[in-house]
Amino acid sequence: MMIVYVDLIFFMNFAIDGALLLATAWTQKIKVKGWRVVAGAGIGAAYVIFMLFPQMSFLFTFLVKFGFSILMLCSTFGFGRFKRFARILGAFYLVNFVAAGGILGIHYFLLSSNDVMNGIWFTHSGGLAFGLQVGLGFVFLVLLGTLWFYVRMSRMSLKREEVLTWITDVTVYVDSHIFTCKGLIDTGNRLYDPLTQMPVMVVEAETWKAYLPEAWLKCIQQSEVEQIFVHLDHVDFQGQERLRLIPFRGINKSGQFMLAIKPDQVVVQFNDRQMTTSKVLVGFDGGRLSSDNAYQAILHPALIETNE
Repeated sequence: MMIVYVDLIFFMNFAIDGALLLATAWTQKIKVKGWRVVAGAGIGAAYVIFMLFPQMSFLFTFLVKFGFSILMLCSTFGFGRFKRFARILGAFYLVNFVAAGGILGIHYFLLSSNDVMNGIWFTHSGGLAFGLQVGLGFVFLVLLGTLWFYVRMSRMSLKREEVLTWITDVTVYVDSHIFTCKGLIDTGNRLYDPLTQMPVMVVEAETWKAYLPEAWLKCIQQSEVEQIFVHLDHVDFQGQERLRLIPFRGINKSGQFMLAIKPDQVVVQFNDRQMTTSKVLVGFDGGRLSSDNAYQAILHPALIETNE
């Protein structure tokens, strides 16, 4: 005699459906109320109970299953505009497929060769089949881990895409030198030269090693910019009149100085527009501005607001 614990099946599926709905909301950046998640998960868990009644087998068709998923999502997110709901529906099924794939993948990864052989049998048609026996606890734990990983990766991907929309080509002209790189437009950048009130864009000093003396690069990397001006007379550098010393506050809130120069011209290509200005200073940073080298400069927002 087989004993079926209906309450256990219901609450287990309730928790799984709730996790899937929350993961869908997180990937779509939608704030959803708790009672709506409970309602949607309740509809999904109730559908599973129907599987215990053979006389209701007509409910296990594709259209009915699809209809229940629509009810779940309407209860959780509302319907609203069709385009918005279609996006949520697609994300929901994608989350489900990722979760199911993660469970199967990890399950097979943990199986030994004996487990695989013991789970294979011959069907009446002569083909091979494989039985999948997975505990509820295993399913729930792996599901949560898979969803956490998927949501985290999705958020990182979305964040990177948002950053990439603000990365543009920038060209700096100084005498006969031309420097080109990728620059990130930082709308929070409010660094100005206190004397001239010119905006300051920041570039990686390493990308200017063909222009700056090697001793200066070391001073910049060691945050000893003041030493450059102390020994300025001992260095052969054409264009000393371009040099500026810009005070700023670092991450630790302590006062620091940044070496900057006055370029002849800076050209920024952004959104099919070309902005050109000479009213800007180029400051040098001794480290990496981007961990993945996606950009080598941080641009002041004033650079895309001006056009001489």
